Amino acid sequence: MTHEARYLAVGLVQQANSDDRTANWAVSEREIRNCKAQGAQLVVLQELHAGRYFCQTEDVTVFEQAETIPGPSTDFFGRLAKELDLVIVLSLFERRAPGLCHNTAVVIERDGSIAGKYRKMHIPDDPAYYEKFYFTPGDLGFTPIKTSVGVLGVLVCWDQWYPEAARLMALAGAELLIYPTAIGYESTDSSEEKARQRDAWRISQRGHAVANGLPVVSVNRTGYEADPSEVTGGIQFWGSSFVAGPQGELLYDAPVDEPATAVVIIDRQRTEDVRRIWPFFRDRRIDAYQGLTKRYLD
Repeated sequence: MTHEARYLAVGLVQQANSDDRTANWAVSEREIRNCKAQGAQLVVLQELHAGRYFCQTEDVTVFEQAETIPGPSTDFFGRLAKELDLVIVLSLFERRAPGLCHNTAVVIERDGSIAGKYRKMHIPDDPAYYEKFYFTPGDLGFTPIKTSVGVLGVLVCWDQWYPEAARLMALAGAELLIYPTAIGYESTDSSEEKARQRDAWRISQRGHAVANGLPVVSVNRTGYEADPSEVTGGIQFWGSSFVAGPQGELLYDAPVDEPATAVVIIDRQRTEDVRRIWPFFRDRRIDAYQGLTKRYLD
């Protein structure tokens, strides 16, 4: 493996958002340029990075924010990807048809074209995370996206709790797992509960790295966003974007409460090396896992 093929420079942009899409895009553009200046070949943005996390309430007027693919976001970031000669992972509110929308990640190739997309498969419905009101579950399956910088296993936020999603991406040839994310604390939770939630979030994804022998890139938003309905105290997004290697080792760890941009070098040879000593794929008992397709084993 040549030096160029072995190492991948991945940029992460963790930002705090306002209601002004133009301003949010400007921040993303500035930080993508910063990543490029540091040698990034691939840049990952957070979930729904064009605006605030609108799923704290159920409001039909929010559907006006949805956009087509291709559309404004893919056009804007496509031009930037082409200018800077890098791959960008976007996250947007996709308008597929009237009344039919998805939470969709789009991968933009270095020439500005759309390399592929992934529609979020697992859709939460919890206080302050009313995503089922807005998003139809994805129908593209767990299919990695082939790009000039590698095969990307792109998943989105709530997907990160499901080992099945990570495994299927890995089995389909993903070279790294990518999770654009929007997750944070509810204000009434105790400090102990907040710590448990954040730790569980990190442990789960690092576990996917270990179980599949793959690096994981998770990019979360930061900052406080009020609940427009005032039913809850809003969400304090916990940042903490990170990159883990194929043994779960932390290669980068962003701060909790402030925007952050970083470029992290991933050594692709580590996947081969780790899978040789921890041959989980070899030892899987595929003859005994039929129960995984059941809702519950009564």
